[in-house]
Amino acid sequence: MSDLSLTGSSVLMGLIILLVLVVGFILIYKAKLRSAAGSNLKEKYADKTFKSILASRSKYPDVNVFTLTRPVWLFGLVAALLTTLFAFSWTSYDEEVYIPEDALLLDEEIEIEPPRTKEPPPPPPPPPPPIIEEVPEEEIEEEDEPVFESMDVEEETVIEEPEPVVEEAPPPPPPPPPPPEEDEIFKVVEQMPRFPGCEGSGSKEEVEKCAEQKMLQFIYKNLKYPAIARENGVEGMCVLQFVVDKSGNVTDAKIVRNIGAGCGESAMKVVNTMPQWIPGKQRGRAVKVLYTLPVRFKLEG
Repeated sequence: MSDLSLTGSSVLMGLIILLVLVVGFILIYKAKLRSAAGSNLKEKYADKTFKSILASRSKYPDVNVFTLTRPVWLFGLVAALLTTLFAFSWTSYDEEVYIPEDALLLDEEIEIEPPRTKEPPPPPPPPPPPIIEEVPEEEIEEEDEPVFESMDVEEETVIEEPEPVVEEAPPPPPPPPPPPEEDEIFKVVEQMPRFPGCEGSGSKEEVEKCAEQKMLQFIYKNLKYPAIARENGVEGMCVLQFVVDKSGNVTDAKIVRNIGAGCGESAMKVVNTMPQWIPGKQRGRAVKVLYTLPVRFKLEG
């Protein structure tokens, strides 16, 4: 009995049968009591004498409900045991997910684009050269002739030395703001990011293998084969890339290879609904990692 396993439909059917038996028992016993009550019990037990007061508590034994106390109690016990057995035997089965063979095997090496970085802004254009206007000779002749002052110096001439003019140097321009620091996106790290759900499953290799299997089950359970691709027999492999950031969030997802018919877009929807990953680590600290994911579309049968 310990190996007994019942599906949800089997448990529901057993409970319905048990309920029908309980209701049937009640209806049959009520009909029996109604039939006995319809007979002339007063004349039947008119001359009956009881041995004791306790025995005379049931004036008409034909309709005494206490006579079935033991059978009703046993029937209730059996019903409770069957209900408990159904509850413990109820087994839920995981939905079988079809995962194509070599689901994570790339047909050829995919060229990984380097992560894009923000380019510094171009330098400002040089100022335009000054415009030199030619002055006509007529205007030059009309200008006043210069007045020459005598610079002769005699003994009585007092020469006043001008006060030195101290020119304050202008303050230096403020330094340009430092460029914003961008976290480097790694392609390969010491501990690659992995799908959640396999923490504490054993050695490092066992945890990685378990996480890989969990990821495949999530992808192919939620992946919808596009109707156009199914009708036209489109099969093949789409390749997607995304970044797992320091917190384990899946960001910057894009399609690297698409077989068309809506397959790449369908795979992208699944990637965008992924839960938070275990982030990758380099030298003991969490870093951003670029992850390449192949998704195979293959019609069953």
